[in-house]
Amino acid sequence: MPTSCPTGQHVHHDVYAAQCPCRAMLDLLANKWSALAIGILEDGPQRFGELQRLLQGVSPKVLTQTLRRLEDFGLVDRTVYPAVPLHVEYALTPLGRSAAVPLNQLRAWVENNIDQAFALRREA
Repeated sequence: MPTSCPTGQHVHHDVYAAQCPCRAMLDLLANKWSALAIGILEDGPQRFGELQRLLQGVSPKVLTQTLRRLEDFGLVDRTVYPAVPLHVEYALTPLGRSAAVPLNQLRAWVENNIDQAFALRREA
């Protein structure tokens, strides 16, 4: 039976299948810091310090981990410029720009619906 999935578990990718590598990508994109970093990088390349300043509340460790994962999945490019001090910029790849479209819609939906969600929220 031919398979297109690297796991060999199924023919087509399916985020509902436990072993499908789609799950790791979905997990990455559903992460708030990933979604927010991609949103900031839509405006163009950013240095680490600027990303950290714009992503209020993120620790340097978490931002580093997030950017590494985004880079590992081919969503972000990291460019090092030889300078003193070292100059590093992060930018969306074409794949990252394509992921930015639905994430931008999700961020807008959240901003437009948060008041209603809080009004309907049940107290725990």
